[in-house]
Amino acid sequence: MTMSKLQAFTSNHADNCTEAGFQFTLFCDICRDGYKTGFVESKTYKKGKMMRGLGQIASLGASLAGKHRMGYQIQRGSNVISDSHRGMSPQWHKEREKAFERAQNEAKGHFHRCPKCYKWVCANCWNEEAGLCVTDAPRAGAEISSARAQKMVSDIRQKASQTQVFTGEIENKQTICPQCSKPAGEGKFCSNCGTNLSLIACEKCGTESPAGTRFCGECGTRLE
Repeated sequence: MTMSKLQAFTSNHADNCTEAGFQFTLFCDICRDGYKTGFVESKTYKKGKMMRGLGQIASLGASLAGKHRMGYQIQRGSNVISDSHRGMSPQWHKEREKAFERAQNEAKGHFHRCPKCYKWVCANCWNEEAGLCVTDAPRAGAEISSARAQKMVSDIRQKASQTQVFTGEIENKQTICPQCSKPAGEGKFCSNCGTNLSLIACEKCGTESPAGTRFCGECGTRLE
């Protein structure tokens, strides 16, 4: 018996069953939030646990080393969690089918079925006023709030684009060597001919001129 024979009211579900018992999680078709049903202990597991307990008592009386063996058997018997249903008895699978049916009835109280798209959705994805899921009938209040928030962000970006942030000047000056008339670079000496590019101050007016300049551009005084 496989899980495919168990027909769920929603296809979005997970099987959390173990050898010890049965539990299922059913998910909303929109947001995927899940509801986990209550755990139901397996009767076959409970009976098997009692039989294992009797066997452990018998083994205790049959051997002088019974304490050691009993401790080992209890530890091994408690390891009942398994991620596979292989090897489970037919009785266990029958219990699982019944538990799955009960789990669906329990979970249905936490879901709504949209009459338009037929999805099973949780309370968060259900528009109570419209009687539809929020995909087919979005909540007006939520849509208005979302639209206002988007418009606010748009206004902020537009306003920011019109605001002058940088008030300085962007200059791109190229220094020309007075000796070779080629771009001299950014150092103190021309990168082409090695001419000293330090500024010369006019003795008369104090105006600074590039090295190699013969006359002050401000007052005409000859530069030494």
